[in-house]
Amino acid sequence: MGRVGNWTSNRRIALPLAGGAVVLGLGGGLYVTGLVAGSDIDRGTRVLGVDIGGMSRGQAQQKLTRELGPAAAAPVAMKIGDHVEKAVPAALGLSLDTTATVDRAVRTGYGPATVIGRLFASADRELEPVIRMDEQTARAAVDRIGEATGQQARDGSITFEKGAAKAVAPQQGVTLIQDRALTTLREAYLRPAADPVVMPVERTQPRIGAEETGRAMRQFAQPAMSGPVNLTVAGQRLSIGPGVLGEHLKMRPDAQGRLVPALDSKGLLADPAVARPIGAVTESPRDAVPRLDADGSVVIGEPGREGRQVTEAALGKAVLPLLTRSGAARSGEVATVAVQPDLTSEETRRLGIKEKVSSFTVDFPAAPYRTTNVGRAVELINGSVVMPGEEWSFNRTVGERTPENGFVDGIMINDGRYVKSPGGGVSAVATTMYNAAFFAGVKPVEHGAHSFYIERYPEGREATVAWGTLDLRWVNDSGHPLYIQARSTDTSLTITFLGTKKYDEIRATKGPRTNVTPPAKHTDSGPTCEVQTPLEGFDVTVGRVFVQGGKEVKHEEFQTHYTPRDEVTCTPEASPTPGAPQAPGTQPAEQTPGTQPAEQTPETRQAPQTARAAQAPQATPAPSATAAGGPLALGGTPSH
Repeated sequence: MGRVGNWTSNRRIALPLAGGAVVLGLGGGLYVTGLVAGSDIDRGTRVLGVDIGGMSRGQAQQKLTRELGPAAAAPVAMKIGDHVEKAVPAALGLSLDTTATVDRAVRTGYGPATVIGRLFASADRELEPVIRMDEQTARAAVDRIGEATGQQARDGSITFEKGAAKAVAPQQGVTLIQDRALTTLREAYLRPAADPVVMPVERTQPRIGAEETGRAMRQFAQPAMSGPVNLTVAGQRLSIGPGVLGEHLKMRPDAQGRLVPALDSKGLLADPAVARPIGAVTESPRDAVPRLDADGSVVIGEPGREGRQVTEAALGKAVLPLLTRSGAARSGEVATVAVQPDLTSEETRRLGIKEKVSSFTVDFPAAPYRTTNVGRAVELINGSVVMPGEEWSFNRTVGERTPENGFVDGIMINDGRYVKSPGGGVSAVATTMYNAAFFAGVKPVEHGAHSFYIERYPEGREATVAWGTLDLRWVNDSGHPLYIQARSTDTSLTITFLGTKKYDEIRATKGPRTNVTPPAKHTDSGPTCEVQTPLEGFDVTVGRVFVQGGKEVKHEEFQTHYTPRDEVTCTPEASPTPGAPQAPGTQPAEQTPGTQPAEQTPETRQAPQTARAAQAPQATPAPSATAAGGPLALGGTPSH
């Protein structure tokens, strides 16, 4: 009985063991089968639709490169606002990492349950590809794209061109949002899409929209250009057409965001189409003109005269309301106002313009260009009033020597030689002004001499100017206003200061020539050649002595360096045929070479001279100026 019992018990134990062995044997076979199946990636695994299931690593990477490579290198189309831009992924810092993508797809467990489970698994698995982005490259690309495609918000506006109104459409402002743009690019990369990737932008609305622009066109701009406006000025009729009106008319937004008209009354009044007819029926004020009487005192030669003129405000007030009217209603009257002269007879006496303070005359050979340029400079200088403490400037007063300002070509010094250049001859005016200021005793600020000496000017007491680089400037430190008279003829000019004397007398002194340098010789040809006579270079010192109560109270000295004036001979250019006429410009510009006027360009001007105080004159005295106006230094006739 005992044996039977033991056998039954052992059988019950053995049967499960035997069953386990059978299961283990079957599972072990499946496990081994799974292990030796040869694939690293589960069946049904896809990346962007590319099936890599049941493949090894190498096989999967090759297939992804083959299938996804063209899409990974294809340009990316991006829509930024209304613009579409394209860029290759590499330029955007984007790339597909197939190795990392395959690593993500490879099995991660090798236990029996996992391995055997994969043998019977049939579900598809879609994996996301591994996208790399070089952020530095991507940000730089986004910056470039944003700068190229961004646009500023633009208000709607209205312009006036050739007598017609034109509306300018408003425009939204568009700015690419960089950080969000990087995320958008990463997410859109390799995703199939028929349309460009819509990039994130910030939009700014214009202040003046299409509705307000349209209203302004209908209510003002189109009526304004519908025809001329007719004005009556001092009983005379003046018509201003749309073309002229449009040149001086704008529409600007106000604080409420509405387009309102703005008329440039100053520009309209200065427009020749308006200025000429208004000038013909109005009268400008005339300043009083002081002159010297026989006893040397100042009297009023011509009294000041009141004028009547149209002001900017009056013109604007008359024109603007007419622009929205039609027909006969586009007519109105412009009032004139009385305008007082700047300098009246009473003002002249009040300012203390009572005597001649100084005067200087320069003589020169007659030449048409010199007559024109000297005369124009004199016209611009004459009548100037310089108040105490004010600075007078040649360039500010005369302006640039251009044809538009009334100047013509003349002779100047350039690189040590005479050449033709606009405004030649005005150095005679600068020299005359310098000497008038010298003998008036006013304070010099900027002054430059010619590069070489010109015989008709006083040594060391002459001046040249160059627009934008060299000026002649002085300050009125006399304590009284100075009135400047300028007069010229074809062969001379005189500048006189009227006011109240600060000193009894101003004397000039001049030392000997030092550091004398001989000139060289040159031969030129061609139309630009100008004959030049030789003259030595040298240094010279001049002095200014201030006399008050019969005693010297101050002394200044000025040093000037002159380079040699080389001799230049002009030879005819070779003619292609015998007997051909001589080339132009090979003869002297004037009959007396070496006496031509000269200004200098920046390359040849001397540095501005400075005054040096001294107790007494150190140089050999030259002929001094006298109250009677004795001769001084080759044609200069100072008096004070």
